Amino acid sequence: MKFQKIETPIEGLIVVEPTVFGDARGFFMESYAKRDFDELLGEEVAFVQDNHSKSRRGVLRGLHFQRQHAQGKLIRVVAGGVYDVAVDLRPESPTYGKWYGIELTAENKRQFYVPPRFAHGFLTLADDTEFLYKCTDYYHPEFDGGVRWDDPQIGVDWRLAHYGLRPEELLLSDKDRVQPLLAEL
Repeated sequence: MKFQKIETPIEGLIVVEPTVFGDARGFFMESYAKRDFDELLGEEVAFVQDNHSKSRRGVLRGLHFQRQHAQGKLIRVVAGGVYDVAVDLRPESPTYGKWYGIELTAENKRQFYVPPRFAHGFLTLADDTEFLYKCTDYYHPEFDGGVRWDDPQIGVDWRLAHYGLRPEELLLSDKDRVQPLLAEL
């Protein structure tokens, strides 16, 4: 197996540790192999779109989801680092409204699988952070949704003090500043 699966407290959210081969020249790793990933999840997953973003330190993107055409995401960072967060939005789930966060960096090479029907967001920890993710469905702007990054009901601990940031220093889009609360969805 080229990947190790690390379970999280929320069913479906999985941390993926790739096998990395390193020597004096650098490193090599397979970042994705459909056969191995399907085996890891125990189900077949088809990715149809890849996205790539670059952000400076202190950018907070999210928490985003699609109301229809929900996207599963396989996320990794190739430069810099993020604190990545997923929130369970499955009403039938015993962990509805609960969140899980993990640090993804170019150095640790971890990946994070966020299944459909979760809100997702991340805080960038370094300038020139490059964030890549594969999606299980195409982006449909008409179904774009979100929830406030600081919703007290969800209570995400973005670890701002740990990363030397204050809330007023965060760089958010106009859209992310006015997202609704979970209770309003």
